[in-house]
Amino acid sequence: MNDFIERLKNRLNEPLPGLAAQLEMAPPARGGGPLSVPPDARHSAVLALLYPHQDRMHTVFMKRADDGHVHSGQISFPGGKVEEEDNTYEETALREAEEELGIPVEKVHILGKLTELYIPPSNFLVYPVLGFMPHRPDFIIDPKEVAYEIEVDLPSLSQGSIRQVREIEQRTRWGHYKTQAPSYLVHEQHLIWGATAMMLSELLVIIGESDAGL
Repeated sequence: MNDFIERLKNRLNEPLPGLAAQLEMAPPARGGGPLSVPPDARHSAVLALLYPHQDRMHTVFMKRADDGHVHSGQISFPGGKVEEEDNTYEETALREAEEELGIPVEKVHILGKLTELYIPPSNFLVYPVLGFMPHRPDFIIDPKEVAYEIEVDLPSLSQGSIRQVREIEQRTRWGHYKTQAPSYLVHEQHLIWGATAMMLSELLVIIGESDAGL
C-alpha cells in the first residue's frame, strides 16, 4: 500500500490528464471543450479519500439528502463550498468531509489535487483534493446533508462493465430535463455521473499512468 501511495503522490506532481480525462465521462450537454468560468462562480472543494479495506484500496462517495437543491439526491464525493474561515481548498475539502461523513481531519494525508472542474447547473468551480488514510474511517453521517455513504473498491471501478450510458434526470437552476449520460454503475444500483464521474475518470487515469496498480 505504501508503494501505491508513493507512486500516486509522485504522479500528482506531474502535469495532470485534465480535461481530456474528464470529458470521457461528461454528459452530452457539457460539450467537448473547456468552459468559460463566470466571475460570479462559487468555489468549492471535494475530497476523494483513499484507504485500504479488506485487502483492497477503497474510496467513499455519499448520496446527498434530497433537500431540493440542484445536486440533491445525487452521488458525490464529500465536499462543499469554500467558507471564509478556509485558507485553502484542502481545508475546505477536509472540513466538509468531517462534517458530512465524520472523516477525521487530522488523520487524512493530503496527496495532491486533481484538475478543477466548472459545473454550470450549480455555478460551482470545484477543486478535487486527493487524500489517504492508512485505515478505514468510522463513518458518521450528517443526516441533514447525507442519506448514506457508498464505499467502492478501486479495482471494481476499473472494470469496463460498470461504465454505462444511462438516462438521467438532470436538475438545474434553469429547470429539469432528462438526458443520456455516461455513468459508473456501482454495486449494481448506484449511478455516479456528471461532475463526480468526470473527476473520478481523471483519478482512474492518473492511477493507471502512475504504474501504481490496484
